[in-house]
Amino acid sequence: MKRIAIINGPNLDRLGLREPDIYGDQTLTDLENLLTEEAAALGVALQFYQSNHEGFLIDEIGEYADSEVFGLIFNPGALTHTSLALRDAIAGSDLPTIEVHISNIYRREAIRQHSMTAPACLGVISGLGFAGYLAALRFLAKMD
Repeated sequence: MKRIAIINGPNLDRLGLREPDIYGDQTLTDLENLLTEEAAALGVALQFYQSNHEGFLIDEIGEYADSEVFGLIFNPGALTHTSLALRDAIAGSDLPTIEVHISNIYRREAIRQHSMTAPACLGVISGLGFAGYLAALRFLAKMD
């Protein structure tokens, strides 16, 4: 069975509490439940990981690259805009990676409108809320 990893970066553990006008009122657990249900319908397995620490995220990507994980759905949070190290970890993993953002980063502050990690990703989905994760999951599930 194809295995896809869902990685969420800094502050995404605070979904539902942190800036609900931007990120909504659903929690990270709600997101994981939604994705688990969709994964079952698609016949894929999921692995979830969240950290507020850049190095832990890099380590996890490396572990996925050396395991049976097929691809990544990754929301690097604010590290999207600052982390060359995460970009290098994605590029070095050789895993098809879809970068996902709940909010539309291009409608936000200027500093949030540039992604350091996007050039290492297969694609970017921004501004569709949790539906962006579902789209990424469906894409990777059908990919050979």
